[in-house]
Amino acid sequence: MTNPFDSNLDKNPANHIPLSPLTFLERSATIHPEHTAWVHGKNRKTYGEFYNRCRQFASALSKRGLGKGDVVSVMLPNIPAMLEAHYGVPMVGAVLHTINTRLDPAIIAFQLEHAESKMVIIDTEFADVMKEALILADIDPVIVQYEDPEFPQTGPYIGELEYENLLSEGDPDFDWPGIDDEWDAIALNYTSGTTGDPKGVVYHHRGAYLMGYANIISANLAKHPVYLWTLPMFHCNGWCFPWSLSVVAGTHICLRAVRAKAIFDIMADEGVTHLCGAPIVMSTLLNASSDEKRELTDTVEFITAAAPPPESILAGMADAGFNVTHVYGLTETYGPSVVNEWKQEWSELDGANQAARKARQGVRYPALEDLTVLDPETMEPVPADGETIGEVMFRGNIVMKGYFKNAGATNQSFYDGWFHSGDLGVMHPDGYVQLKDRSKDIIISGGENISSIEVEEALYKHPEVTAAAVVAKPDDKWGETPCAFVEVAGDTSLSEQDLITWCRDHLAHYKTPKQIVFEELPKTSTGKIQKFVLRERAKTL
Repeated sequence: MTNPFDSNLDKNPANHIPLSPLTFLERSATIHPEHTAWVHGKNRKTYGEFYNRCRQFASALSKRGLGKGDVVSVMLPNIPAMLEAHYGVPMVGAVLHTINTRLDPAIIAFQLEHAESKMVIIDTEFADVMKEALILADIDPVIVQYEDPEFPQTGPYIGELEYENLLSEGDPDFDWPGIDDEWDAIALNYTSGTTGDPKGVVYHHRGAYLMGYANIISANLAKHPVYLWTLPMFHCNGWCFPWSLSVVAGTHICLRAVRAKAIFDIMADEGVTHLCGAPIVMSTLLNASSDEKRELTDTVEFITAAAPPPESILAGMADAGFNVTHVYGLTETYGPSVVNEWKQEWSELDGANQAARKARQGVRYPALEDLTVLDPETMEPVPADGETIGEVMFRGNIVMKGYFKNAGATNQSFYDGWFHSGDLGVMHPDGYVQLKDRSKDIIISGGENISSIEVEEALYKHPEVTAAAVVAKPDDKWGETPCAFVEVAGDTSLSEQDLITWCRDHLAHYKTPKQIVFEELPKTSTGKIQKFVLRERAKTL
């Protein structure tokens, strides 16, 4: 029998348009053309000007023959050109590839060659490393150099033309063509490559569009928020916030480098309402000197990822005028796809119980269809008891298209209809997920599984510990034992034995680190601790 809802009710241009976050900017430029879109030093642009510059950028790319599927690689700090690239590049169907500004020439060369980059836009600050990378890469892209008029940088000039000269080739009234399919690629983001070559994660327009709205809800972005760019825009496209801000005509406050005084001055002078960042940004703010700090008149929303902040950090941030929200995600899920959605009744709990709930990664983002913890062998859900460990898995429209030119890795990650994160965790009775470890970070000592995260949480509870990472150290008797690397606050007489005793008071004895090393922890540009470096270090101790 024919379903009457399938008859004469077809998709057509009047009722079905491919979803793309590019339409957010067009809307804000139409409705709020005079509202400030971005601030960079003393330079400001309205939404009308921002949209015109993005169209001019797109027009210039089109005139140079770039179009659907062509990759434009950019190595830029958090500056207006980076924002413009998030719109101008995909306006012609091209794909934006943002490069981590702390990578070495060999890794950059790999990415450029693998992506088959047609154009590279480079800030003068990174010209030296890009010059070496281009020598190594077997490609011949157009090189465009950005010279920051607000904060001039030193470095060689390697471009064929300057960024503003490129824009001058375009038409600010360019009637950009739009996209054919919301499944079209919008961005290419490479993973860190800690094991083998980096993998290129491909985002599509639909996912970026949905993340635009999901961030609005999860980050409580009301109309015209003021957002400070402490999170690198090269990291998961800044968690898609370059697109999200246009939904609510927010103001982007650009920031070349994360420095305490600059952050406090901007927050106070511009009325910042939101910022995102790793825990290292919180430490930067809390450890600022008195002459660097400024009083904040309103509460600032701070969204953080990576390890859950310890109770002392959360208390310090609250006292300083910040409300911290913890999120979790991966490059493969467009950045944050799980949020610790706080319930009002939890605010009545004591500090320890509040901290226990804040330590959980949380529930699925509004744009994620499913989040679960499964036994990776049976693909059955683990009991929701907060104890049984399984693999955290995702399903939905904010999961990547797949890995660029890597069908094997794509198929492996999407096995049995789920995206396999590689993260081990538990499901609590109320549906909140909590990470226990990466599958490669679990420590197996005498046949017992030890969660490195659990040991780190015990270390973080010590008032003098500011950063901690626990890895497996080979052991002739036990196979592996926990080895801790820690950073401590200022001058302290804290000893290795002091911390071992502390851990024995807070953990089962077999989980206590057998060795503790005091040293600065190696971190990525986004503040994540590089455990692979520490694992190698532990082998030599």
